[in-house]
Amino acid sequence: MTTGYYMKKWIFIVLLPLAMWACKSKKKPITEDETITTADFIGFFENITPPYTIGDSSFEKKMNDTSFISYKKFTSVIPDSILSKQFKNVRPRIYPLGKIAQKKQETYLLLKAVSAAQKAAYILVFDKDKKFITSLPLLIEDNNEATQQSAVMDYKFSITTNTQHKTTDGRLLYKKEVYAYISSASAFALILTESNEIDPKKELINPIDTLPRKNKFAGDYRQDKMNLVSIRDSKKPGLLAFFVHFEKDEGRCKGELKGEAKIISPGKALFKQSGDPCELEFSFTANTVNLKEDGCGSHRDIKCFFEGTFTRRAPAKPVKPAKQAKKK
Repeated sequence: MTTGYYMKKWIFIVLLPLAMWACKSKKKPITEDETITTADFIGFFENITPPYTIGDSSFEKKMNDTSFISYKKFTSVIPDSILSKQFKNVRPRIYPLGKIAQKKQETYLLLKAVSAAQKAAYILVFDKDKKFITSLPLLIEDNNEATQQSAVMDYKFSITTNTQHKTTDGRLLYKKEVYAYISSASAFALILTESNEIDPKKELINPIDTLPRKNKFAGDYRQDKMNLVSIRDSKKPGLLAFFVHFEKDEGRCKGELKGEAKIISPGKALFKQSGDPCELEFSFTANTVNLKEDGCGSHRDIKCFFEGTFTRRAPAKPVKPAKQAKKK
């Protein structure tokens, strides 16, 4: 026999085990008529090592249809309420992303759920006995090209979700949330949130709103909804009660201070308190108040100050009850 024959034979012998291993390593799809246990379901996910990141761009990658888990099989192990909020009246396909298992502790499964109109990613938590405990949505596609989302699970098993989008005027807004699974509560806890988004529904609570306002300078002075200087009467003569709240740089820089300021001259009052280096001066005109601070860093963010002019706003008029029609 020729040398070439023996060479081909040895190549075949070497490659055959690799081919057999590759065939065995491929996960077979979980079919509709197949009964599965929770252990089977967990075993369908390949091991991955944190930190692990998933972004909304991964939804655009072509899915391998041989690896999906049908909705019917998914809901035989996991409650359908996990998906029903995002997938109403539709049964998405489930694609496993990976498994992160802690020795003798929790196991985390990451997956995608995909339908024709909606895409989302989730993390599922199982206890040390492989019992399903809870879940957390990681990404929910909003079909807006201006939005970018990502989520990462770090080596400490904390989960950080990031969402950012550009406004029509070019501003970049973001929201960051950090979650940790609390085994004693069997739930995820939100441990940090950070955002420069301004919630139009957000309302500022004025803690001195109900105090009397008989002093000629008492009232509410504003720059806008979230920038307020509120002045009220104090129970002590020669003092003014005040509450100041401001938000600058699209909400990234905030300050707040409540106390009593001493009237030091006509149209001027000064907040100065023992043990606090902060001094805040109020200068009044008929319809405005101007703020000037010195050393008030403990009451605000580092790059903004208690300063600027606020304009007095007329108090809201009480709504009169509707008159009842006279009985004939």
